[in-house]
Amino acid sequence: MSEQLPGDAPHRGTSSPAARSRVPDRLDVRPLDLFRSFKVKLGVLVVSVVTVAALLTWISIRAGLQPLLAIPLVVLAALMFTQLLARGMTSPLREMTGAAQAMARGDYTQRIRASSHDEVGQLAAAFSTMASELEQTDQMRRDLVANVSHELRTPVAGLRAQLENIVDGVTEPDPTALSVALAETERLSLLVEHLLDLSRLDAGVVELDLEQIALTPFLHEVVDAAALSTEGRDARWIVDVEPPDLSVTADAARIHQVIHNLLENAARHSPAGGRIQVTAARTADQTGVSIQVHDEGPGIAREERTRVFERFQRGGSADTSGGTGLGLAIARWAAGLHGGTVEVLDDPRSEAARDDRSSLIRVTLPDQPPQGS
Repeated sequence: MSEQLPGDAPHRGTSSPAARSRVPDRLDVRPLDLFRSFKVKLGVLVVSVVTVAALLTWISIRAGLQPLLAIPLVVLAALMFTQLLARGMTSPLREMTGAAQAMARGDYTQRIRASSHDEVGQLAAAFSTMASELEQTDQMRRDLVANVSHELRTPVAGLRAQLENIVDGVTEPDPTALSVALAETERLSLLVEHLLDLSRLDAGVVELDLEQIALTPFLHEVVDAAALSTEGRDARWIVDVEPPDLSVTADAARIHQVIHNLLENAARHSPAGGRIQVTAARTADQTGVSIQVHDEGPGIAREERTRVFERFQRGGSADTSGGTGLGLAIARWAAGLHGGTVEVLDDPRSEAARDDRSSLIRVTLPDQPPQGS
């Protein structure tokens, strides 16, 4: 979702490829690009200019030109030759200056034509890489603001409409009306909580409170919480831990967040009366624990199995299922803090396998999280 916000300047990152590179200057010849050192280039430039000046002086003497005429001509020719070679040497620096000025105005589309391999060429290549990353970051910022504004507008509009109806006397302030307002308020609170988690993610300030977690009671607790928060959705919850005394060293609050987000996502996409199964077991290499969440929903297409964990994404499109579109992104982040992974596996159901879709998600946690977590 990338709707334009009021007051947000038009994004300049959508220019055509032709606009991304400057038109080459006809005088921008770069014969010294063969040399890999800027100091060597300077040395070659000095030697070349001295040689040309000496050659022109000899020719003028042989031609019988007067010194008062020959010397200015030789100096002028040497200066023109120097300008021709120096222009190619310093051209990337001029391009970088122009690109930096454009970036100061918010235009990150400029790229530097780096044809040499010396220090200036390396700087130009690094500058282009930096500009590309800044362009992507700026686009992500704009998308984030647009998506957050959309996600906020929906519950705020519903809450405002409900309260206006109560104030105007259209709706009585009975438990039903107040429960609708409460649901929209809880949705706002969930979005704010998720955004705070993302800010911690970007700032890298999260520390883990590690403890030994017995998975059987822990997963039952998470399922009970998910069933309560998804009340009104008819789902059958199944927990299977093998062996029953299986445990893992992790931050209980963060892993609760991971599994809870996966269960809420499963409940939103499950059909009425659908089964949501949570299983836990040792990994095949016995180095960690695998927790799988499987629902009977339509599943995720294979080409979207990576993008679904991006912010505000659901199957490669903006989230419209009633969630914030942040749950899976936060789940992947929290698992990553433990040195673990979250991924979509091939669905064991034959009908889902034929469509190349899957609703089976696996969380893998190592026995020992990385040091310093």
